[in-house]
Amino acid sequence: MSKSAFYLGRSFDAKSASLTTDNVNYDADDLTTHAVVVGMTGSGKTGLCIGLLEEAALNGVPAVIVDPKGDLTNLLLHFPDLLPQDFQPWIDPEIARRANKTPEQAAMEAATSWRKGIQEWGMTPERILDLKNSADFAVYTPGSTAGLPISVLSTLEAPALSWETESEILRERISSAVTALLGLAGLNDLDPISSRERILLANIFEDHWRNGKALDLKELILQIQNPDVKEFGAFSVDSFFPPKDRTTLAMTINSILAAPTFEAWREGQALDVQALLFKADGTPRHSIFYLAHLSDSERMFFTTLLFSAVETWMRTQKGSNALRAILYMDEIYGYLPPTANPPSKQPLLRMLKQARAFGLGILLATQNPVDLDYKALSNAGTWFIGKLQTERDKLRLLDGLESLAGGFSRAEMDKLISSLGKRVFVMNNVHDKAPTLFQTRWAMNFLAGPLTRSQIRDLNALVGVQTPAPQTPPTQTQPSAPSFAPQPLDRLQPIPAVTAATQAAPIPQAAPSSAFAGGSATKPALPAGVREYYLPQNHSLAEAYKAEGKSQAYGATIQGVIYKPILLASAQVRVLDRKYGVDADITKTALVNQLDNRGIVRWEDFPYAGPALDKLEIAPTPSAKYDAINPPLNDSKLMTALQKDFADWVVRNSSVTARANETLKVYAGPDVSSTDFMKACADAARDLRDADISKKTAALDKKIKTLEDKLVREERELRQDQENLRNRNIETGLSGAETLAGLFGIGRKKSLSTSVSKYRMAQNAREEVRESEEAIAQFNKEIADLRREREQTTKEITDRWGAVVNDINEVSVSPKKTDVYVNLFGVAWKPYYVVQAGGETLELSAFGAD
Repeated sequence: MSKSAFYLGRSFDAKSASLTTDNVNYDADDLTTHAVVVGMTGSGKTGLCIGLLEEAALNGVPAVIVDPKGDLTNLLLHFPDLLPQDFQPWIDPEIARRANKTPEQAAMEAATSWRKGIQEWGMTPERILDLKNSADFAVYTPGSTAGLPISVLSTLEAPALSWETESEILRERISSAVTALLGLAGLNDLDPISSRERILLANIFEDHWRNGKALDLKELILQIQNPDVKEFGAFSVDSFFPPKDRTTLAMTINSILAAPTFEAWREGQALDVQALLFKADGTPRHSIFYLAHLSDSERMFFTTLLFSAVETWMRTQKGSNALRAILYMDEIYGYLPPTANPPSKQPLLRMLKQARAFGLGILLATQNPVDLDYKALSNAGTWFIGKLQTERDKLRLLDGLESLAGGFSRAEMDKLISSLGKRVFVMNNVHDKAPTLFQTRWAMNFLAGPLTRSQIRDLNALVGVQTPAPQTPPTQTQPSAPSFAPQPLDRLQPIPAVTAATQAAPIPQAAPSSAFAGGSATKPALPAGVREYYLPQNHSLAEAYKAEGKSQAYGATIQGVIYKPILLASAQVRVLDRKYGVDADITKTALVNQLDNRGIVRWEDFPYAGPALDKLEIAPTPSAKYDAINPPLNDSKLMTALQKDFADWVVRNSSVTARANETLKVYAGPDVSSTDFMKACADAARDLRDADISKKTAALDKKIKTLEDKLVREERELRQDQENLRNRNIETGLSGAETLAGLFGIGRKKSLSTSVSKYRMAQNAREEVRESEEAIAQFNKEIADLRREREQTTKEITDRWGAVVNDINEVSVSPKKTDVYVNLFGVAWKPYYVVQAGGETLELSAFGAD
């Protein structure tokens, strides 16, 4: 069934840089050839994609939505009544405070803005109500119970495909699952062809799937140690992969199963794509997978399994030319790179090539056009291109688009991309005759920005979805596994468990958490007014060893987590200078591990350049211990003085370099590339040069014009004189004949006088020709002299303005004190793993800035 056109916005006139009244619609079925959205942060990329998904929902098209950053949770914020009280719970109070507004005032402004925007773009509150009722919306949080949990264990079960006809597809899915699972366990560097680990796991999967045997993670661990498959090529299993090495692999995989945090990955709805796209009564669904809380390897693990599940569902559908469903990923960076081959790439490649035949449209977005596999994206029929960050981004995108199949004008696209502003996009659709320039319409959903994990439960409740309460595990007097902090899945190292299938070597049982005595189970109290934060555990045990320059010992186990206090300082800086075109936002962050008791800090010695710290943990890891707090961290006066000192340091060290050409009055901030600035200077110099040339050569041009007019008249006179001379010469010849006849006595007297008279007239005509020729030569000489003078004048002016183009100075622009906002300052609890290895206890940082 064909869908209606998607209302994207209105046409934008590049020449006048203004919005037109012509609506821009997108044929829904064009999305079966897939689409890519490219644009820098702030370009309006998220708004465009939300608009596309809104239109899909209105047309009954279901979608599976992968949301790595939390922006797409805004798809649930539809308020048809447009009342301020509907908006207020989703207003960030900190942002409102920084704008000197109360949350109520900010909510009122948001409601007014949305009402006005909806109306100006030709929509109504009734359309928002239609959107709200058009589909079932829900947010899933893999590996967490903050939203709807999703069970990944079902992905280890055999798909409903026949080995007789779909063996290649099944092996591809096995390969993706194995790669994702090994990546989750921290085994990312294994060779995809010759790795024993991959070959063993792939054979276990295939044996179970072929023979209809159940397979879950526990069964997989047992099979690693004692596999049903006994021969690998010409070798026995023990020769190919010795028992001791298999036990090590089993321990590594077992660390996932034994971790308390893995419970969240077991719970919830199965990864059933049909159920994610449609309710039992056929109502379309928009299922959003919120991944902002996961580590990079966890995201890769889940995304790969999700892509594989979607691909399997796709192959069970009948062929269709109409849009049946959408798979959307908000940031594809790292999942489809041009050279590397992450686990997610192969299932995505296959779907890009084949999904069209099944009516599955794939929509991908990125703000990084450099790290895209354009060859893989040659199957994308539509490109939405927004404002880009750098000239390098634009050139890489143009190179990539130029390599794609179909007609493409690089010059035209270059010109269009260079003219783009916020919310203005170029739509290059293979189904259209030419690219379309348009501005995106107002989003019907409230764009509150990225939402945090703690808001997901309330967000689901907003649309009537009840998130199950997190289950508290029963208290155990004698734990069977170490009691340590819940870690991200890729951060877990082996926590072995002895099983009946252990044949070659016993798996050592880790000691309980009480085995480490450093620190206190009670967190030290902080003085009033001193804020505290918890740094995330984003290092695996292997990464923690590597950061210390050590090799991980065999059998190393995590005994627990201890927090140590450090000083965290972070400020948001706005550097603004309208004259020089500077409007930059800067973040300055310092993590101070070594503190002087007197409260003296050299901030430049403790820079932090890691991931943004805008999503710090709000609570400590359960069962963790704490180190003591010493001055100045426990002295409120010293901490207040340190915060002031940090703010002053930020002011002194947050300058931005701008470029200026004072002669041409051309200025540019750091966001303008050197190439664009030089082009602006050249354009300005060209305009001033042309005006200068016109002024300085006006008199010369007037003289040249006067002489050229005289030359034309003289040349006309010359032609007349030459004609007159020819006539006189003819008459003189006839007169000579008459004179000759007179010698014989026939009219002698009359003939002689006539001949003399005609000779004299011919002489006069000859003289007039000569005078005209001399005048013409003189005019040409004078014109040539004036033109040389004009050329010399033009050259001097051109050289002078050409030199001015390079007269560029760099200007340092510093912020004002009022433009510095210290948003984070206080005690940061930094987690350390307490590790037992070979009778030695180590403390390794569980937090890393890389």
